[in-house]
Amino acid sequence: MAQARTTGRRLFLDLLRQEGVKVLFGNPGTTELPLMDAFAAEEDIRYVLALQESLVMAMADGYARASNGIAACNVHVAPGLGNAMGMLFDAMKAGSPVLVTAGQQAQGFGITEPNLYAELPPIAQHFTKYAVETRSIRDMPRLLHRAVKTALAPPTGPVFVSFPVDVMNAEGEVEIGVPSRVAPHIVGDPAAIAQAAALLHKAERPVIIAGDAVAQSGASAALMALAEALAAPVYLEGEPTTLPFPPSHPLFRGPIVRLGAAIRKITDAHDLVFSAGADLFTLSLPPDVMPVADGYPIVHLDTNPWELAKNYPTAAAILGDPRTTLPEMTKALAGLMTAADCSRRDARLSAVTSAIAADYAALQSRARAEADRTPVSPLSLMQALGDTLPPEAVVVDESISSGAGLFQFLQNTPPGNLFGNRGGGIGWGLPASIGVQLALPDKRVVALIGDGSAMYSIQALWTAAHDRVPVIFVIINNGAYRILKQRLSATQGVAAQRGRYVGMELNNPAINFTGLAASMGVPAVSVKSIPQFIEALQLGLKSDHPLLIDVATDPTFK
Repeated sequence: MAQARTTGRRLFLDLLRQEGVKVLFGNPGTTELPLMDAFAAEEDIRYVLALQESLVMAMADGYARASNGIAACNVHVAPGLGNAMGMLFDAMKAGSPVLVTAGQQAQGFGITEPNLYAELPPIAQHFTKYAVETRSIRDMPRLLHRAVKTALAPPTGPVFVSFPVDVMNAEGEVEIGVPSRVAPHIVGDPAAIAQAAALLHKAERPVIIAGDAVAQSGASAALMALAEALAAPVYLEGEPTTLPFPPSHPLFRGPIVRLGAAIRKITDAHDLVFSAGADLFTLSLPPDVMPVADGYPIVHLDTNPWELAKNYPTAAAILGDPRTTLPEMTKALAGLMTAADCSRRDARLSAVTSAIAADYAALQSRARAEADRTPVSPLSLMQALGDTLPPEAVVVDESISSGAGLFQFLQNTPPGNLFGNRGGGIGWGLPASIGVQLALPDKRVVALIGDGSAMYSIQALWTAAHDRVPVIFVIINNGAYRILKQRLSATQGVAAQRGRYVGMELNNPAINFTGLAASMGVPAVSVKSIPQFIEALQLGLKSDHPLLIDVATDPTFK
């Protein structure tokens, strides 16, 4: 491509546009002034202002996940990058392809250790696939194209590029280059697929753990075909960030819990685990019991070689993309099935689906029995949400300890219409839902946010109002860090004996979420019953502006 004379600031925007970026999330400072000056004449890329860098990062993360493409954000020097690090960790854990950029002090000025200065790539490198600083305007195209290519190549993930002020202000003749992409749909090794098929064929009680890689590659239908061929129940990975398998499917079991004993109960009831692109048995606490017994057969498919057999030995490990590899596994399995095998499979299918249906009926019955409680039962709240949402609605989940039953009750929600926070750094959901809504303007986003999580990022409401982003924010308000109280109580220590949980109560004074929302331009309503919640949610779904629904929920944690 012919060289053209340009400035660093203009070149940066041209490169973003060339890479398909339509939105830049940011919070500017003095080192971003050249960029902001260029935005005064920019017509194609939308700048979305967030009021703190952790919000900037989470919005870009949500946008990347929902668009299934590159997202971009910009933060301000070392303190701004530091503010973003918690949400950058979440993006890394979710494999979100986010281009994180930051302004930097002018080269040469840094040796004087000026205000706000630190070397930025060493800070970012721990949570990114690639971290670099541009040294000249001529380097900018190569480094930015390399960064975006790397972010989108499997396994996907965030990348970082910093831009010193002198580079942004520089002028020169620069060849802009062209974007490159790595084809992601790699088919697993045929020998490993054959080995996996033989193990699946031999299993009498197989179980599937489905993960993000299935949804990200668009392989939900392929996984359904394999699950049906096996008559295997399908669990979701712990803290799923996507919905790889439809809750309405009769083999759907819901997410596993990140506790060793709970997982062991599942694996002991089966004789083989097939992990389909899942975060396999990552735990929240040190286990008293390991998730699987020694020698337990595991078949593992993933796009990331690091994840294969990382913590648990595998009987078959397949490096491949689920969309192209799962059909080959199903085909190989079908080639091994005799008429007698099919008969046994059909009997197993009947038994497994009957058990799942009975458990779901019991869950529904329990939720209905609690529906009249005040404060609101979290389980009944999840049921009401699932019953009310239309199929096209998108759910962003940071309900933490209040989300039991959510996935099972989302019977109308198809794969691709739910996003969660595997990383666990709280405060993600409220700003991430804004990014999701901007990426999916023709759908309606409903965010489920715990009250403690909401207070990490409440100022994101201002962006929703300012940019007219019509998210419905449901605050699950139990007045506490409930999950911490649950876990501390389980230790049966002094706190449990005295009923005193220091640093875990969000009261005296109670947080006025409707007042906070109103102060930032978001309409809000408080509800104290399931009928009130349903009415507020239905009104919100009919509107074209953001709405906050503050739901007073049962604070019981034992």
